Amino acid sequence: MKTKRKNKKILLIAAGLIFSALWFYPFFLIVINSFKTKSEIFQNTLNLPKGIDFDNYMMALDKLDFVRSAVNSLMITVGSLILIIFVSSMAAYALSRNTGKLSGIIYFIIAIGLLIPFQGIMIPLISLFGKVSMLNRPGLMIMYLGLATSMATFMYYGALRGIPKSLDEAAIIDGAGTFQIYWKIIFPLLKPTTVTIIVLNSLWFWNDYLLPSLSVNKEGMYTIPLKMFYFFGEFNKQWHLALAALVIVILPIIILFIILQKHVVKGISDGAVK
Repeated sequence: MKTKRKNKKILLIAAGLIFSALWFYPFFLIVINSFKTKSEIFQNTLNLPKGIDFDNYMMALDKLDFVRSAVNSLMITVGSLILIIFVSSMAAYALSRNTGKLSGIIYFIIAIGLLIPFQGIMIPLISLFGKVSMLNRPGLMIMYLGLATSMATFMYYGALRGIPKSLDEAAIIDGAGTFQIYWKIIFPLLKPTTVTIIVLNSLWFWNDYLLPSLSVNKEGMYTIPLKMFYFFGEFNKQWHLALAALVIVILPIIILFIILQKHVVKGISDGAVK
């Protein structure tokens, strides 16, 4: 019996290593090809580079106008996250603590938002924001708020169902107001869910190309994904620079995930409806 369990464990570990290798292989190819010249990439994509040369990275940073485009991406990502976290957590707190029919209807309407694909509302949304002159950075933040609020509220609502109302009642006896209870007692308990929402939405906002391409029309406000499009012209595709830029772009997200990963699984499990 012990031998069978041991063999099963070995098989699971081996399968895990194989699937991990298959998962990371494309990233490995991106990294090794980012150090090659264009001719080396077309000669053999799978070969290791002849040497470690950072010229591709320096040229990619220059072509990307990295500082400006990174600041634009960072401002949009951080600004959108702040709006989503506070709007969604407050909405979920109010809905979870009020168990009337109206709260149930409102929560149902918010949850329905998860089923609406962006492509279905893309054209009227951009048209509406264009008519009220709300494109570029402010408009992007508000659009991301509207698109991501349903999922964030759903996750916060599930987590709040696991926090006893006795905490609120004890705080009320001590003289705390509704906002004080939310901010000082409830919101700190939602840290795993908040971290999960930050990680999931950061991946989306930082890497998004479609929505910024539709709503950004000023040169100085281009995000990193929009700038990366310039490596692919009609007659010339600069793969060596594009791959170097891709490594630069994904590094911040990888670092963010490594720092916050221990909270992500707990946040997802807390956000499940109980």
